[in-house]
Amino acid sequence: MIAEHFPVLVVILPLVAAPLCVILRHGGRAWLLATVITWVSFILAIALLRQVMDTGTISYLLGDWAAPWGIEYRIDQLSAFIILIVTGIGSVMMIFAPKSVAVEIPGDRVYLFYTMYLLTFAGLLGMAATGDAFNLFVFLEISSLSTYVLISLGKERRALTAAYRYLVLGTIGATFYIIGVGMMYQMTGTLNMADLAERLPAVAETKTILVAVGFLTVGIGLKMGLFPLHLWLPNAYTYAPSVVTAFLAATATKVAVYVLLRIYYTFFGAGIFEGLPVSNLLLVLGIIAALSMSAVAIFQDNAKRLLAYSSVAQLGYIVIGISLVTATGAMASILHLFNHALIKGSLFLVLACVFYRIGSTKVDDMAGIGKSMPFTMAAFVLAGFSLIGIPLTTGFVSKWFLINAALEKGWWMVAVVIVASSLLAVIYFWKVIEAAYFRPRPDGAAVVTEVPAAMLVPLWVLVAANIYFGTNTELSVGTARRAAEILMGNGG
Repeated sequence: MIAEHFPVLVVILPLVAAPLCVILRHGGRAWLLATVITWVSFILAIALLRQVMDTGTISYLLGDWAAPWGIEYRIDQLSAFIILIVTGIGSVMMIFAPKSVAVEIPGDRVYLFYTMYLLTFAGLLGMAATGDAFNLFVFLEISSLSTYVLISLGKERRALTAAYRYLVLGTIGATFYIIGVGMMYQMTGTLNMADLAERLPAVAETKTILVAVGFLTVGIGLKMGLFPLHLWLPNAYTYAPSVVTAFLAATATKVAVYVLLRIYYTFFGAGIFEGLPVSNLLLVLGIIAALSMSAVAIFQDNAKRLLAYSSVAQLGYIVIGISLVTATGAMASILHLFNHALIKGSLFLVLACVFYRIGSTKVDDMAGIGKSMPFTMAAFVLAGFSLIGIPLTTGFVSKWFLINAALEKGWWMVAVVIVASSLLAVIYFWKVIEAAYFRPRPDGAAVVTEVPAAMLVPLWVLVAANIYFGTNTELSVGTARRAAEILMGNGG
């Protein structure tokens, strides 16, 4: 049956389609191919999640080579959830892309955009699907190399500088990761994640493994934009084409968080937190990120850069959840990973609409557009409510569980930090609202109208998801809870 091959098809289809876009060498045809592939992948992701929920973890052996000798794709609750996030967001972005891309990327390079988009898409899915630590590195490089190109396609020359900085730091991150994997292989003789989980406890106290934990943490920390390893992120998000920023903010950093969860809980088990001060380090970095990056966001004059710093702050929440080393904390982190993907996907698509109409995302240039772009800015308001954590939105749900997880351990100050950071979010969110709704359009400014329906519909799909999963939490909370229980069980 073809259903048996869904774990590999979800990765292979976009990987094969990417070079076909180069052969087509036509923006319209490349978009059509990319759209079909991303939506087929989304359907496969839904099927995989249902299968995992019904029958448990799926093991798929490539070439019928038995694990751990051959490469194994291993889909459990967490990886199926991540695959669903990437394919869902990626599919919606494809519907939105044509209008935005036409304005921001030269016509002769549009097919290259779709080529690199599919490669990034495939790389992220491969990272979530694979059960092999070295194979994960291969997909990490596929997604990273194509991401550098996507960022460099931005209109400003500073996009090239941003892409180059990310290339340098991303290469350092990948090098740290592969050194850590090499050290684990030296001590265990295996690269299969499930096999590593069985063999690592016997050598967990050795200096080689302790150093490996450090290399892996720094390597993936760079990829996910963990404070203070986030230096590449603000410029990359600010100067990349708008659709690229929205896609990366919603998926790439989230997959990196998934890898970090895999390293700590699947490779080493929760016991790693007892032997090393990892949880204390993550807690401190998470608190600093949540507060300092929210404060920095307040002083930004470019809305894309403002949201970029906000993303680093939100990653701080996720890291705080991991540092709690409890099932509730892990569940809150996984849940916020899902919810933040919806929030930031929505907000950055709003800015893509704004750029489409006024050619800028500077806060001052957005003066008065609230009345002339009512549907676009209404989407910004609702997604912003979710970012702050207003009840009946996804942001409220994940922050509620995160605060509960902190109080469960008696960490009152952590709960206070989460609330304080949310209040700071109100300030930088209000900056944009004040400009859009309470300032008049400058004299002589061009008349601004609402964006086409082809951009509004996918934008509002994501906004509606923010409300739906804020009121109906069965899928998101239920899946996150089961995924967390499996992770903590691996540590037991």
